[in-house]
Parts: sequence; C-alpha cells; structure tokens
Amino acid sequence: MEFSNPFDSLQGHFFILKNAQQQFSLWPEHCALPDGWQVVCEPASSDECNRWLLANWGSLQPASFAKEEVSGE
Repeated sequence: MEFSNPFDSLQGHFFILKNAQQQFSLWPEHCALPDGWQVVCEPASSDECNRWLLANWGSLQPASFAKEEVSGE
C-alpha cells in the first residue's frame, strides 16, 4: 500500500522537532522543516521516535500555559 501523506508512512523516518512552547512533533525527514521548530533528534523510525517521546516529553501543555497556571495560584 502506498501512502500519499508522509505523516502516515509506517516505513518513513521522522525528525523529532521542538518549538518555543516546549511541544514536540514528528516530522517526515524529506519534508521542509517548519519555521519556529528545531530538530532535537535525527531521523528515526516512527516507533523509535515514539519511544523517545514517551521517555522525554512530560506534559502536553504548552510552556506558556504551565507558567500562567503557576502564577495564577
């Protein structure tokens, strides 16, 4: 089966990107990198990237939201 969406490819390799809000994203290695995101891990399989994310990403909340929540107490 051929995939038309590079994000759906089970055989693809992905960068792990991080933005200023400390959020992460898997990004296909052959796609142009989006503005405002930096590479934190070189291309790896989807499974390897997901294992890295499970081990290293503690919160889905954007960093600015977490700061507002703490200062609002």
